[in-house]
Amino acid sequence: MATLPRPTRHKISTTISPASLDYLERLIQSGEARTLAEAIDLAVQRLLAFENRERLANDTAAYFADMTDEEADAERKLESAIAQGASGINFDE
Repeated sequence: MATLPRPTRHKISTTISPASLDYLERLIQSGEARTLAEAIDLAVQRLLAFENRERLANDTAAYFADMTDEEADAERKLESAIAQGASGINFDE
């Protein structure tokens, strides 16, 4: 049976706050991670996802804030057309 290659991991040594360690240990206890290394990876993944959502929200707000009146009118027309097109869709099925 072939073994799957493990991604390259880097050994680090550091200190963290008691609150951070408690959080990582809760991830392990809840079954979200099996090891401390996996818990750290999961925490970093969550942080990156949060930062990406925040960046998207900021970019979206800037896009709408910088719109000309003509662009805003075109956006409203597009919004109306999409709403009309989606009105017959039952999203619960």
